Formats: sequence, structure tokens, C-alpha cells
Amino acid sequence: MQLGVLVSFVVVAVGVFVLGDRLRPKSWRHSDDAGAGHMMLDMVNMFFAAIVAFVVVILWQQYDTSHDHTVSEGKALVSVYETANAMPEKDRTQIQGLVKDYTKQVVGDEWRTMDEQQRLSPAAQATLDDLREAVSSAPAADADAKATQDKAMTGVDAIAEARYDRSLDAAYHLPGFLYAALWFSTVMLLFGTVFSGVLVTKRSILMTGLFGLVIGAVILAIYQLDEPFSGSSHVSRDAYEMALSRFDHITSPAPAAAGVSQR
Repeated sequence: MQLGVLVSFVVVAVGVFVLGDRLRPKSWRHSDDAGAGHMMLDMVNMFFAAIVAFVVVILWQQYDTSHDHTVSEGKALVSVYETANAMPEKDRTQIQGLVKDYTKQVVGDEWRTMDEQQRLSPAAQATLDDLREAVSSAPAADADAKATQDKAMTGVDAIAEARYDRSLDAAYHLPGFLYAALWFSTVMLLFGTVFSGVLVTKRSILMTGLFGLVIGAVILAIYQLDEPFSGSSHVSRDAYEMALSRFDHITSPAPAAAGVSQR
């Protein structure tokens, strides 16, 4: 069906061109086909620029979304860790220890797994499951304890939701048809140097080399953006590192009271 649509447009374009040639005044005609070459090069340039702009916008939005998911997860981790301060000593120590262990696993082993395999770590998932079990089994002897447990469970749910979103982000790839359009326009753009009829000189070779360098840089940047948690342009771990720093601040002992009068 799609191929038929493309073929139909080719036939219509050629038909309009041939029929229009018979109807247009002779004064409009050129003595050679140089005009057709310039028109084709302009069209290819416009097509390549449009595809690149469209692809970059999609990938940049995906990159921002992936970063937002890490921020949401980091905030939820801090919330659960802080809420656990209101729990009995045994439960507080267990829950805060699991939150810290999970965060360290994310910034360590799981980040490498996302970089190399575009998936999440089963070990980190197991720690999150243990955290959920610890929060749900915490005693709720009164209304205040129940409210604290509910708040902590809400935070765990937020962690799990952000983690699920991050798993989708790690496995995200640009649709294949967009890559096909990108490479088709790239090939046409490179062959444009042949269709243009430019003479092969030292200057034209240098300019063509620079032209190829620019195109290669654009393609490389697109492939780097296509994997939010892989390569040299991956999403940062700042949200989790800041959470670890916040954990230490939450559990640090309060400063001694000052201003005691001396006699």
C-alpha cells in the first residue's frame, strides 16, 4: 500500500512535468538541464534538513523525558528515606538501609547494565521488592504510625513507577522508518556532488571532505541521542548522587544546642 502511494507520486510528478512541457511557452525552456540539477539539489538539501530537524526534536524530547524520570525517582527515594525517620528504630534502620542500597545499585551496576545492554538490573529490582516488603510489614499501632506507613508506601510506588518509565527509556530506539528516511536523504545528498557537475580540483575535494565531515557529525550525534542511557551523551546520574548526599544529611546527628548560659 505504502509503496503504491510512492509510485503513484512518481508517476504524477513525471506526468505533470511532461504534460506541462507541452503547454508552457517556449520562452520558459532552458537550453540544457542545469536547472533540473539545481532544483534536485535544493530539494535534497531541504529534505535532509527536514528529516534531521524532525529526528533531533524527537530524540531531544526523549532525552529530556528520560532525565525527568530519573529526577522523579530520586525525589521519591529521598521521600521514603526521610519518612522512615518517624518509624521505630528497627524499621527505620532496615528501610533506610534498603533505600540507600538500591540507590547505590542504580548508580553502579544498573547504570552499566543500561549502558551495555539497554535494560535494568535484576539485582536492583530485587532490592526494591525487599524495600516494598519492609514498608508494608512495618507495624502501624496507631493512626500516626499508619499515616507514616502509607506515606512511605506512596513513595515506594513512585519509585517503582519512575523505574518502569526508566526501563522503557533505556530500551528506546528511533523508529526504523525514520532511520531509513535519514539514510536515504544522506545518500542522495552525497551523490548531489556528482549530479552538480562540479570539477574535481584540490579545492572541490577539500570542500567535499568538509561537507562529508559535517554530515558524519550530524549522523553520529543522532545515534548518540538515540540511546539516552548509553554512549557518551547519556543521561546523568545527578538525581541519584544528590539523593545519596541527602541521605547522609538526613541521618546526620543534630548539632548540639548552643547558647547555654555559664555561671
